[in-house]
Amino acid sequence: MSALPRAQELGLIGCHVCGLVCRDTPVEHAACPRCGSALQRRKPNSCARTWALLIAAFIFYIPANVLPIMRTVSLGDVDDNTILSGVIELWVKGSPDLAVIVFTASIVVPMLKFLVMGTLLLSVHRGTSWARTQRAKLYRLVEFIGYWSMLDVFVVSLLTALVQFGFFSQVAPLPGVVYFGLTVVLTMLASMSFDPRLIWDCKDDDD
Repeated sequence: MSALPRAQELGLIGCHVCGLVCRDTPVEHAACPRCGSALQRRKPNSCARTWALLIAAFIFYIPANVLPIMRTVSLGDVDDNTILSGVIELWVKGSPDLAVIVFTASIVVPMLKFLVMGTLLLSVHRGTSWARTQRAKLYRLVEFIGYWSMLDVFVVSLLTALVQFGFFSQVAPLPGVVYFGLTVVLTMLASMSFDPRLIWDCKDDDD
């Protein structure tokens, strides 16, 4: 079976903002007729920008886990908790649901994004056609979970509100929250800067 024709071979180009498929044009700065965004066959310097943002996010993720993320004061006992110790603290204090949410949002989701984005970038750099459909689905998964990455910061805010209900005497955010927030923002920017169309820019001899 012959390979399906690509958009470039059909003289088509898709808008990355609204998704409108337009006729390709030799004009250098063509704009989408529906939303006015610049039409680009591929995002310029996509891999370089994505690598830079991903590495920066990983650098910030280290102090986000090492530095304390919140302080709890209960009956005169002051505890500065990192992400992992905070998960344990929540579990011991009788909040297993919050502990699972914090662990998932703070450990599982960031590591999954680092792993998936790194795999996508390496496979694009090698120009392999291995599992292109699955890699495209992985990218959509990263985009989806990116919207839930700030759950950990929201949980710290929720814990602060729990003071009024007597669960803790005092809860305060610490510098680890800032680094974690920066990690989340940078990973979201990394996934936005990555052009998934690069997954399909390879030879079809492996299919």
